[in-house]
Amino acid sequence: MKRARNARVELLQGTLDLLILRTLLFGPSHGYAIAKHIRRTSEDLLQVETGSLYPALHRLEAQGWIAASWATSEKGKRAKYYRLTAEGRRQLDAARAKWEAFSNAVGLVLKPAEGERS
Repeated sequence: MKRARNARVELLQGTLDLLILRTLLFGPSHGYAIAKHIRRTSEDLLQVETGSLYPALHRLEAQGWIAASWATSEKGKRAKYYRLTAEGRRQLDAARAKWEAFSNAVGLVLKPAEGERS
């Protein structure tokens, strides 16, 4: 049972990582703006909570896929801005290809075969 739970967490982390890397493709952003972008572009279906977002950002930074620096936000407050690194761009391309293959495979399984009832 624990093994299945770990697999689920890895999938969620990998998915969140992909969403963060994709968001940072547009340029540097602070954590709140990253979460807001994911929520907005997913039409409010995906809401990334602080407790998930910041550990993911720290993990991505430790892996060298993003880099962080402090700057002043548009509201005049000090904020940590994250940007995609060259290694992060390569990871984004690889993760996107894996995600597309995975979602295609799931789509094939969910699509009823000819003559099969759904």
